[in-house]
Amino acid sequence: MKTIITTIVIALTLTFMNAQDAVKTEGTTITVTVPVKTDKGEIVVGLYNEATFMKAAPIEGLSSTIENGKATVTFKNVAPGEYGITLFHDTNGNKTMDFEPSGMPKENYGVSNNVMSFGPPQWNDAKFTVATEPIEMEIVM
Repeated sequence: MKTIITTIVIALTLTFMNAQDAVKTEGTTITVTVPVKTDKGEIVVGLYNEATFMKAAPIEGLSSTIENGKATVTFKNVAPGEYGITLFHDTNGNKTMDFEPSGMPKENYGVSNNVMSFGPPQWNDAKFTVATEPIEMEIVM
């Protein structure tokens, strides 16, 4: 259990906003909308490829304020390939996923394909394919 919690902590507390930039050539967009019960805080979103998913900083990180019960971010010029997304509701503005002393998350989080299981998200469950058409998805926390 400690290994699972440690893995989640490491993956979600990486500094999303200091992530390395994805190659910005020609590509498409990925728009992520997140319904939220409160307008407090912001949503922090990371875009990953298989090599970085739950292991390193995202290839690109964005954040959005919450307005009227939802937050939206758009990744631009995303090259074709397979990607996964993780996000969390940063209620205190520290850009870090916060946890209780017991290891339970204090802040809500979500994963592409809305995969929520015990333990850390798995690449095969969260991955999706980007081609040339824009992608719109809703991720529920």
